[in-house]
Amino acid sequence: MREGPRVSCTSMRHHMQSVGFVGLGNMGSRMATNLLKKGHKLVVYDVFPEAMVPFKEAGATICTSPGDVVMRSSCVITMLPSNAHVLQVYQGEGGILESVKRGTLLIDSSTVDPSIAKAVAAGADKQGALFFDAPVSGGIMAAASAKLTFIVGGNSAEFAAVQELLQVMGSRAVLCGPVGSGQAAKICNNMLLGVSMIGTAEAMNLGIRLGLDPKKLMEVINSCSGRCWSSDVYNPVPGTLENIPSANKYQGGFASRLMAKDLSLAQDAANHSQSPIPLGALAHQLYRIMVLSGWADKDFSSVYEYIKEEDK
Repeated sequence: MREGPRVSCTSMRHHMQSVGFVGLGNMGSRMATNLLKKGHKLVVYDVFPEAMVPFKEAGATICTSPGDVVMRSSCVITMLPSNAHVLQVYQGEGGILESVKRGTLLIDSSTVDPSIAKAVAAGADKQGALFFDAPVSGGIMAAASAKLTFIVGGNSAEFAAVQELLQVMGSRAVLCGPVGSGQAAKICNNMLLGVSMIGTAEAMNLGIRLGLDPKKLMEVINSCSGRCWSSDVYNPVPGTLENIPSANKYQGGFASRLMAKDLSLAQDAANHSQSPIPLGALAHQLYRIMVLSGWADKDFSSVYEYIKEEDK
């Protein structure tokens, strides 16, 4: 990608008037709330007007389109569900790239195909704006407590100032390489997450059917070599942990349809790079079946209940 003249991110930091945020869903709303808590002047837009109401009440400026957001902001963060949504918000009518000013910082925290990040970055570069892909890991609990990990792709020379803003919403930001690298790393992480959640669900279901107490089994797994995030922090069995989706009938959290989407991205990336992913492919098929079987909006840890039902 060519490097046209632009205002550096470092200089923008000292003159930043407001931060724009597009996409106020389960994750975006919590991230935007932390920006408000830290005293940032916030400009927001969501396709669902009701999502903007609490932000208006908290003092944020409400906008009518992504383009309206970028005209009022020196930095814009987007958090959107899919490739199509990202392309529409950035490249569509009334989108960000129609109205972006030279020197504007654009950060996309959606999880999308790396090629989407590269395409948006190319459009931003033509306008003299600076684009980073910065998908997140940690889930809604980390989003609420500002403990997200940002997995970043972009210009290394400008990363320090970007990191400063990201750390308002998270505890860590890792630069993985040029634009698209953040998405590539996130896809790998989420493929492993999907596989490990299914494995945890299978192991817990097996142990319970063998007569083990689920909390005792969880204690053993988390004290031994089977320990993973899915078993320790986000256990799929109801009653094992509090304040996670499995304790709330799998409401909230990370929807199974989104896990299926991310595993689809991993499948596409594997096909493109000719990389074998036998377990990733099986996980993708299982979550696709769940989505088609009525589990689409349940948290992805509901795979435990799905496996239980299938075994009946």
